[in-house]
Amino acid sequence: MPIEIKPRVVVLYGSQKGQAQSIAEGIAEQAEEHGFLAELGCLNQKDKYNLEKEKSPVVFIVSTTGDGEPPDNALQFVKHIKKKTFSSDHYKHLSYALLALGDTNYENFCNCGKTIERRLQELGAQKFYATGYADDGTGLEVVVDPWLEGLWKAIKAASSNMASDWRVQEDSEKNIPDSSIPHVQLNLLSLTDLQFPHLDPKCASPGSSTATQPMPTSGEGVSLTTPPAETHNTDPGTSNAPSLSHSVPPLSDLSLNVPSLPLPFLDVRLQEVDTVDKNFGPLNVETLNEVPISRAVCLTTGESVKTAILLELDITTYPMLTYQPGDSFDVFCPNRASEVKQLLQRLGLEDQKNHHVHVSLLKNTKKKGAQVPSYIPQNISLLYLLTWCLEIRSVPKKALLRALAEHTADSVQKRRLQELCSKQGTADYNQFVRESSLSVLELLAAFPSCLPPLSLFLEHLPKLQPRPYSAASSCLRHPGKLNFVLSIVEFPACSGRPVGRRGLCTGWLFDLVTPLLVLPGKAESQRCLALPQIHVSLRPNRSFRQPSDTSVPLIMVGPGTGVAPFIGFLQQREKERQQNPDAPFGETWLFFGCRYRDRDYLFREELEGFVCSGTLDHLQVCFSRNDQKDEEAVVSGGSPRYVQHNLLLHSHEIINILLKNNGCLYVCGDAKNMAKDVNDTLMEMIKRELQVDQLEAMKQLARLREEKRYLQDIWG
Repeated sequence: MPIEIKPRVVVLYGSQKGQAQSIAEGIAEQAEEHGFLAELGCLNQKDKYNLEKEKSPVVFIVSTTGDGEPPDNALQFVKHIKKKTFSSDHYKHLSYALLALGDTNYENFCNCGKTIERRLQELGAQKFYATGYADDGTGLEVVVDPWLEGLWKAIKAASSNMASDWRVQEDSEKNIPDSSIPHVQLNLLSLTDLQFPHLDPKCASPGSSTATQPMPTSGEGVSLTTPPAETHNTDPGTSNAPSLSHSVPPLSDLSLNVPSLPLPFLDVRLQEVDTVDKNFGPLNVETLNEVPISRAVCLTTGESVKTAILLELDITTYPMLTYQPGDSFDVFCPNRASEVKQLLQRLGLEDQKNHHVHVSLLKNTKKKGAQVPSYIPQNISLLYLLTWCLEIRSVPKKALLRALAEHTADSVQKRRLQELCSKQGTADYNQFVRESSLSVLELLAAFPSCLPPLSLFLEHLPKLQPRPYSAASSCLRHPGKLNFVLSIVEFPACSGRPVGRRGLCTGWLFDLVTPLLVLPGKAESQRCLALPQIHVSLRPNRSFRQPSDTSVPLIMVGPGTGVAPFIGFLQQREKERQQNPDAPFGETWLFFGCRYRDRDYLFREELEGFVCSGTLDHLQVCFSRNDQKDEEAVVSGGSPRYVQHNLLLHSHEIINILLKNNGCLYVCGDAKNMAKDVNDTLMEMIKRELQVDQLEAMKQLARLREEKRYLQDIWG
C-alpha cells in the first residue's frame, strides 16, 4: 500500500509580545486534522525556511511595534526582502497569505504587515487569501477569528493549484502536452465572502451535545451546547443584567463556538532548597543601571485631575548613560507583593514560595514549535518567578479562559468562562475583561471553583515588560541627572474589580517616592533620606529628536504629560542659544493643554521662563475645564478647549512653517484621542490653506512623515 504524503504548509511569524506567535502556533496545531504537515518558524530562524525555493503555501502572521517598526524577531527578514538587487520576479513562485496585527490608536497601523506584503508583491509573489488587518484597539478577535475560519479552505485550494502548476512545469520539461493535466481554478477568498451560520443545536453532533463531553485538544472551534443552568445568583437586582460571572439570555441559552483547548506543553516541578534567594531584582540585572531617585515633585494639585509627578534620577555613577532630548528609557518594576501573595494562596503554593522552579517541555507534547519561554530562567524561586518574570496583571486572552474552564468545578462558572471565550460571547468578553483591563487574579476571584495548575500560567502569561518613559530634561541643563514625568494610572472599580487600583509601575513608583515627595507650595526638605533605587535601561529614540540644524522651525504639540520631552527640547535649545549667540535659530511653537489653569498646568513657570528668554516664541495653552467664567467663554467660542482647536486658530502660520519653511512637527501624548484629533485637524488645515481635496491633504501629510518632519511619540 503506498504511503500517503501530506501536503506542506509553512507558517512564519514575527512577534514582539507573543500574540502573533500564539496565532501561528494555533494554525500549525490545526494542520494535521486538515490533512497538512505544518512547518512552523520564526522569521529570524532562517534555517527553518527557504522562501527562495518554497513550493508550498506560506502563511505570515506579523505584528507591528513602536512607531510602525517590525518586531525584533522580524527585523532582519524585512531588511532581507528590501534588498534592491532582487529582480521583480524573485518570488514569482511564492503563494502566500498574511495576517497583520496592529492598533489603530497608532498612526502606522499594521505597518510591518503592509511593508512585507508590499515588498512580496513587488517581487512577484501571489496572494491566495485576503490579507487580514487585526486591530488591538477594538479587539484582535474581530478580524482574527473569521480570518482563521476561512484560512484552511484557501490553503487547500492554493496547495492544489500549486501542485497542479508544478506538475505542468515538470511535464512540460518532459515534453508532455499540457492538455493531459487538469487545471484547478484558484479563487481569491475575501473576508466578506466568509459566512458563519449559527449551528442549530438539533444538528450538533452527539459528541458535542452536552457540556460533560470531553473537549477536543486540537483543531478549530467546536459547537458546545449546554442546558440552561441555575445561576445561583444571590443578588436579585442584577439577575437581568450581565456581569463578569453572570450571564443572561440570549447568550446563556445559545450553543457556543469555543476555541480549541490549548495544548499543554510545559512540565513544571517545584524543588525544596536549603537557602532562600537573596538576589531579588529584574531579569538580566547585570545589563541594567540601578540608579537612585534623588528628587520627587508633585506637579498637580486638587481634585478632578490626574496626579502627575516629576522624578529626578541621579545617573552620575553611569557616565556612559548619555541621552538626548526625545529619548526614552525603560523602568523595570516588579509585580505587587500583595498580588503575588494572593496568587500563591489561590494556587495553594504559599508554603512553597521559596522552592526552586524547574521548567521543561512535556514529553510527547503535540504543540508545534513548543519551547520553554526564554523569560523563565532555571533555578529561581517560585516567588521570584511570579514577582519579576510573569505579567500577572495582563488581560487574560481567550485561549487562557478556554484553558481555565477545564479546571473549573462548578458547572455554572465553567459555562460562563466558555461563554466569555466563545465567538458568541465576544461582546461580553470585550466589556467585562478586555475593556476593564481585568487581571488574571481578578478573574480568578470571580470564579472561585477554578483551580488551575501553575503550569497553565507559565504557558499563557506573557513576560513582565518594562515601562517606557520619555526624558523630560537635557544633559546640558542638568548634567548627571535624568528627569521624567509620570501620571498615576487609575483603574476604576467595575464588575470583577470591587475596588479600584493603580497602574502597576506608576503605583509602585508612587509608593517608593511618597516619603520624599514634595507637594505643591511646599519647600523641599533637606532631610537625609535613604533614596529609593530603581533599575532603568536607555531606549534611544533617534527619530524623535530635534534637527541638527538649529535654524529649522519647531512645532511641538504635547498636552498633559505629553509636554515632557519638549521640556528637554527647550532646555537644550536654551543652552545652545547661550553657547552660540550668533547662530541662527528657527521659531518655536508649543501647544499645551490641560484641564484647569490652577491644578494641572505642568511646568508653568519653566514654560513662561522659556518665553521670557526668547527660547520659546509662541506658547499656546488651552484648558478643557475651568471656573464658570472661563467655561462660558469656552462655550461661546472665546477660548479653545483642546490643542487641536488652538492649532486650527493658527492654521495659516502652522501650514506655512510646515510646507513652505520646511519646519518639523512633533506630537506627544495620548494615541487614542489626541493624536487622531490632531492628525484630522492638520488635514483640515491643509485643505483650507492650500484649497485642496482630502486626498491631496493626505498626500501632503504622508510626505511630511516620509521626510521625518511629522513625528509622534504616543501611547495607548
